[in-house]
Amino acid sequence: MDLYARVNILEGRAVRLGRGSLDDVISLDADPINRARGWADMGVDCLLVVDLDAAAYRSYRNRPLIDRMLSALDLPIVVAGGIRSEREAARLIQQGAWKVTMGTAAIETPTMVWDLCRDFPGRMMVSLDVLGNEELVTEGWTSDSGRFMEEVMLEMASCGVSGFFVTDARRDVLSERPNLDILRTALEYIDEPVVASGGVRNADDLRALTSIEVGGRSLAGVVVGREVTEGRFTVAQAKAVLGGPGAPRSRVLQLRVVIPSSDLGRSVDFYQSTLGFARIETAGPGAQEETGSRVLLDVGVDSVLELVPEDGPGEGRHQSRLVFVVDDAEALRDRVEGLGHTTGPAATGSLGAFEVGAPDGVTVIISESDGV
Repeated sequence: MDLYARVNILEGRAVRLGRGSLDDVISLDADPINRARGWADMGVDCLLVVDLDAAAYRSYRNRPLIDRMLSALDLPIVVAGGIRSEREAARLIQQGAWKVTMGTAAIETPTMVWDLCRDFPGRMMVSLDVLGNEELVTEGWTSDSGRFMEEVMLEMASCGVSGFFVTDARRDVLSERPNLDILRTALEYIDEPVVASGGVRNADDLRALTSIEVGGRSLAGVVVGREVTEGRFTVAQAKAVLGGPGAPRSRVLQLRVVIPSSDLGRSVDFYQSTLGFARIETAGPGAQEETGSRVLLDVGVDSVLELVPEDGPGEGRHQSRLVFVVDDAEALRDRVEGLGHTTGPAATGSLGAFEVGAPDGVTVIISESDGV
């Protein structure tokens, strides 16, 4: 699933619609290009730029600003809002828009969408604002169209559109969860990609979206905005939940397996003499067999076996541990927490190190240093 960030533009400013209405506008940035660049720096996959003046008032005062944004950013940008003619759609594509999306105009004039898909294959999308009964609303949710999601989706798919943004209209995005049934049904109707565009409240909503599957297909993406800027989750955490090529990954540099032993000397002899692993370190007081020591053995392929006593005086029992030395512990921690797991600082105190519980009572430690 791709992560889209929404940039709403009204009167030349980046704004937020408090509850999806122009009656509740919050100004965010006097420079929408700066805000768009901020999203790009955070690592979103695409931008959805919505011209609210064009959509609501048929005013095109923001178009020169959007043109500058298209030339300033090296990121796929979908432009939406008030695109009502073939000429304007063509102009935006020629200016550098990755794709353009139509809403009301597509529903009212499907022949125009057909012509645009013929002239610009793969560049046209359609935005659908859907009520609970699957009726579509138009003109910024102010008009009930009398048309329904299934018929319009099939019609637009036959025109050749490259995907759909689906919004469950008139939902209170601050308190109500996304309508998963609407999105699941949309996937059932057509084979084209479907992007959830109605807003999510938190990471749990993101996880719910990833659970939608129809015939082996899932949603193609989700649009976010206030959820990130208000700190409900980060872009890195969102991408970890959504998975795919954009999710943060860390390269494992070394794997260390920590095994408690009831007879440390005997275990060392087995792994070193019998299996031929080279001893690379002995730590702790006294000889290797004494309580409190540990022995590290090089088992090859960037892996280390650490043998520790099963019990120590005045200490709790040692647990089996897996230690992964990685090149970016922070990115991996964002991923782990984004998937709903609880992490904590590693007892070793190594910079950036953390631990997380795995099944079967195994403790997994992630560190950027082998000094764990």
